[in-house]
Amino acid sequence: MDEKNREHYEEIDLREVFILLKNNIALILVATIVFGIAGFFGTKYLITPQYEASVNMIVNTKQENTSAVSNDNITSAKNLVSTYAIIIKSNTVLNQVIDNLGLDMDYDTLQKKVTVTAVNDTQVMRVAVKDSDPYLAARIVRSISRVSPDVIVDSVEAGSCKVISQVDEPKIPVSPSITKNTSVAALLGLVISIAIVFVKYFFSNYIVDDDDVQKYLGIPVLGVIPQTEA
Repeated sequence: MDEKNREHYEEIDLREVFILLKNNIALILVATIVFGIAGFFGTKYLITPQYEASVNMIVNTKQENTSAVSNDNITSAKNLVSTYAIIIKSNTVLNQVIDNLGLDMDYDTLQKKVTVTAVNDTQVMRVAVKDSDPYLAARIVRSISRVSPDVIVDSVEAGSCKVISQVDEPKIPVSPSITKNTSVAALLGLVISIAIVFVKYFFSNYIVDDDDVQKYLGIPVLGVIPQTEA
């Protein structure tokens, strides 16, 4: 096969793509639906849902009996949020939480469940706990909110930390997302099925119609013998 014919052989135009996908639409739809269903049921029944309880705490650099709070105080408090986060996740706080609640877990296990983040770059920080048991997640957060302020004040001079929100037991899991996982699985099925269609097409040596004869062999078609019923 010469170079010109090889280039024709390797090319596939938009019309061919459309026809190829149209002829294999059943395979593509079935694969997409099957993968989507697998993602839905896999997420719903095979992955343990995780619930998250949280509490907001405000950080101040002055003691509670100080009336004036300057911009410098607020800026300093923002900078201290990361420091307070380390203290909250320290073994000093979490081991006391474990003892207070009688938890059947060690420090490392509990520490992985706790996250501390600043709220919109303010002096407010959010302490959250994830667990498969929503009631336990709420209990742990409440205990952290009771234990950590005293430890923070003792650890950071002239610092204070107050709880400014109520801890509610979560009702809806934060993960996994059934919608997200189902969509991703369906998209994966779509991509895989289309890839299989194209692989089969490019490695197929069959000549389907007169256009294929001219395209792949470079031979003009002089006539076509119609198919007749026996």
